[in-house]
Amino acid sequence: MQTLLREKMVDTFVIGAGITDPRVISAMRKVPRHAFVEKALLHHAYEGKSLPIGFGQTISHPSTVALMSQMLSISGGEKVLEIGTGSGYQAAVLAEMGAKVFTIERIPELARRTQKVLEACGYFSIALRIGDGSVGWNEHAPYQRIIITAGAPTIPENLVSQLEENGRMVVPVGKWQDQKLYLIEKIEGKIIINEQNRSQFVPLIGEKGWII
Repeated sequence: MQTLLREKMVDTFVIGAGITDPRVISAMRKVPRHAFVEKALLHHAYEGKSLPIGFGQTISHPSTVALMSQMLSISGGEKVLEIGTGSGYQAAVLAEMGAKVFTIERIPELARRTQKVLEACGYFSIALRIGDGSVGWNEHAPYQRIIITAGAPTIPENLVSQLEENGRMVVPVGKWQDQKLYLIEKIEGKIIINEQNRSQFVPLIGEKGWII
C-alpha cells in the first residue's frame, strides 16, 4: 500500500511539478517518506503537503524536496553538506541519489531520533552532527554541494566559503518565514547568484542566521 501511495506521490508532486532529473525521481520512488513522519500523521505521508515533525520543525513538501535536489545537480559521488537535518528525509533522498551526505541538526533530541530513523531505513553512510548549522562543518570542507533547508536572512558567506570551485549551493533567503530560493554557483572564483521561486521554510537559527 505504501509503495503504491509513494508512486502516486512521485507521479503527482514530483514529475507533475516538472521535475525531470532521473536521479531525483528514482530516489523519491525508493525513500519511504512515511518512515520520516510522526506516527499520528502516517496517513498524510504521501500527500502533497509539508508536515510537522515536532520541535517546531517540518518535513518539506515533496515538490520542494524534489526541486532542491534537482537544483543541486547530483551525478553521484559528490560530497554534500546539508544544513538542517530535520526529519532526515532530504538527506535520505540525497544519499539515494549517490551523494556522500554530511548533515547538521541544532536540536539534539530531533537529531538523535532522526539518526535512529535513518539507520532503521539503512542509511548508515550519512554523517549526522549536532550543532549550529549556520556556521557549517569546516572540518570536512570544501563541499561540492551545499543545501540549506531553513530560511537565512542573507546569503551565508561563511557557507559559500566552504563551497568547492564549480560547486552549487541551494538556499532560501528572505524574511523570517517568507523567502526566495536561490541557486549559488562558484565558477572561476566568482559567485553567480540565480534567483528561483518563492518559498517558505522554518528560519535558520544560529550564529550566522537568525538569533533568538
